[in-house]
Amino acid sequence: MPKLKRDLTMEQQLVRGPLDLPFLMLVVMLTSIGVIMVLSASYATAMGEGRDPIFYFLRQAEFAAAGFVLMYIASKVNYQWYRWGSVLVLGLAFLLLVLVLIPGFHTNRSDNVKRWLRMPGIGAFQPSEVAKLGVILYFSARMSKRNTEKKKVYDIRKPSGVIFQALDEWGFMELVPYGAILLTIIVLMYFEPHMSGTILILIPAAAILFAGGIKLRWFAIGGTTVVSLLTLIITTTDYMSKRINLWRDPWSYPRDGGYQIIQSLYAIGSGGLFGVGFGQGRQKQGFLPEAENDFIFSIACEELGLIGAGLILILFVLLILRGYWIALHARDRFGSLLVVGITTLMAVQVFLNISVVTNFLPTTGVSLPFFSYGGTALMIQLIEMGIVLGVSRQVPAPKQG
Repeated sequence: MPKLKRDLTMEQQLVRGPLDLPFLMLVVMLTSIGVIMVLSASYATAMGEGRDPIFYFLRQAEFAAAGFVLMYIASKVNYQWYRWGSVLVLGLAFLLLVLVLIPGFHTNRSDNVKRWLRMPGIGAFQPSEVAKLGVILYFSARMSKRNTEKKKVYDIRKPSGVIFQALDEWGFMELVPYGAILLTIIVLMYFEPHMSGTILILIPAAAILFAGGIKLRWFAIGGTTVVSLLTLIITTTDYMSKRINLWRDPWSYPRDGGYQIIQSLYAIGSGGLFGVGFGQGRQKQGFLPEAENDFIFSIACEELGLIGAGLILILFVLLILRGYWIALHARDRFGSLLVVGITTLMAVQVFLNISVVTNFLPTTGVSLPFFSYGGTALMIQLIEMGIVLGVSRQVPAPKQG
């Protein structure tokens, strides 16, 4: 009984550690700036729809407030609970990815695209958001046990046993569960189709496997395979091939697909060094589609200028670096891998969004974390930040000299 009481006390002490204040403040600052930018970027859209000019702002602010509550709750949870919860989240992700392909469950936002699941009373959200978190949780939980699991013994008296034993020595067999999960997700998201969402799942998964100690040769083989498959999909899918052509020369299609990126570049260029002033942007006045959504950074560049946009990017860089710092100082392997996955996901998402609005990469439909309008996505992002903060609460205190 005394031992049990002592163990419980130790666990309580681990859960009650202090939050990482720099990480928390960066999240609050970016979310606050993002909500304010939604106010500026969306009021023309709201008025054009006959709504209150601050309609989108109020909804985003409500979701942000709910997200902060969920972030606080997630930061209070002992992250060790996510080990078994990872299976439930991943299972839910598979269910939603199948459900969104069934007619009647997905929204018809564009022709032949089935990415958004109807949520009565809430709106719609992308199941890929749950899949991202599910893969990160499950891969982190499984990889954290890599060095403690017993190796499977194969009967080398059988030909199949000899083959499996050789593959196991090469490290292939331990990758089979991960590969099966990713392949299933790739197939499901191919039918949506959702190329950008697939990339945002694959890269954090690869980061977790890399941090977990998987040999580099498998990344070379896997990377070559994935690039080959993506190239095949792009070249055989009409809408993706069209996006590549638009990216190479959007001015050749000024009214047929290239319009959005052209207007985005106009917005960025017209901002200059100091910007035209908050709320004074012109491109959101019916010129730039999705101004409050995927292309909100273009409005930030136009209104805040190079200096303001640069400061936003600096905040993102600091948040990403702090996330990796928490990963390096995490109490255990599971916490470290968990933070690596979440931080990498955010870093890749920021990179892809900025690359798209500046036409550095083809249009992918990736939102900017904490900025782009979307309630469920924002809440999931803040929950992920809460998980990182939960890991930070168990970072061992520095030893006193």
